[in-house]
Amino acid sequence: MSKHGNSSSVAFGNAAEIASSKRRGGSQSGLAALNAEIGFIGLGHMGMAMAANLVAAGLPVIAYVRRADQVGHLEAIGLKVTMDIGDLLDCHVVISMLPDDDALRDVVFGRSDDDLEGLAAGLMPGAIHLSMSTISTAAASLAAAEHARHGQGYVSAPVFGNPEAAKARQLFIVAAGASADVVRCQPIFDSLGQRTFVVGADPQEANLMKLLGNMMSATALEMLGEVVAVMRKRGIDPRHFIDIMTSSMFGGRVHKIYGDKIVQQAYAPGFVLPLVLKDVRLALAEAEKAGAPMPSVGVVRDRLITAIARGYGDLDWTALGLLAAEEAGLFPVTATAAR
Repeated sequence: MSKHGNSSSVAFGNAAEIASSKRRGGSQSGLAALNAEIGFIGLGHMGMAMAANLVAAGLPVIAYVRRADQVGHLEAIGLKVTMDIGDLLDCHVVISMLPDDDALRDVVFGRSDDDLEGLAAGLMPGAIHLSMSTISTAAASLAAAEHARHGQGYVSAPVFGNPEAAKARQLFIVAAGASADVVRCQPIFDSLGQRTFVVGADPQEANLMKLLGNMMSATALEMLGEVVAVMRKRGIDPRHFIDIMTSSMFGGRVHKIYGDKIVQQAYAPGFVLPLVLKDVRLALAEAEKAGAPMPSVGVVRDRLITAIARGYGDLDWTALGLLAAEEAGLFPVTATAAR
């Protein structure tokens, strides 16, 4: 695999922090006061918006892609693009924004069937893998252990927010990992989100919080869909109800943003249902491991399976409202057009 020389200049942390930060096995992180490109793997809707914001903030980014048809567009927004993951191995920080556990394992450990070299085997000691994906705690722990075995850092930093929030740098970031590693990633967090919550030294803690947070949103969307269906069945404009609720008892972002979308029957692709179902299954597995039932999340799982079976797999999770409307005997004429 090829490697590249470092270019541009980005400072992470300060000299005192470097001197006091000893890596496992005695090596130092070396992220501060060094010229370094940031590697990026996972250029979906979220990842692309995030990588573009890093470039806009003046941070040099080299992005790994697997399809040649992505190169032109990514270069147009200022990314340096490669189809060789080996070109990321000189980076001091590599960000991944991947869809699931399997994709993360491939990136960390490599894949023999297509000669994909894993980050853990290729990154220099002291480099950091910054995983911003929504994955299981088991996958996070496995990745962290493998990077530690090679003297590297691993930080979990999943985000709350949709692609529009990512474009606007309005993400909320939940970070966990070795304190010095999190500090060195803070300039990246500042370029991507409006607030960072540091929740502990064990990376898996951030992933658990992200999964459970998504369950609170998913169950809220299911309930929003159901109450809007009741209002429509009674011949009442649900806009008034949602306005009252979000102006009084339920003023959070989920109810305001998604309540309005469900009322408008806006189900266009965003956080698509198969990815929501993946998170639901991961959260239920975490709950089972803890011996803590989550019956309401079980209901959402079944609703998602039903919606996907009806052909709505390419729609946003607001399509839980579409399913509720259908089961109430309402068939919104704009639902198909919204796809």
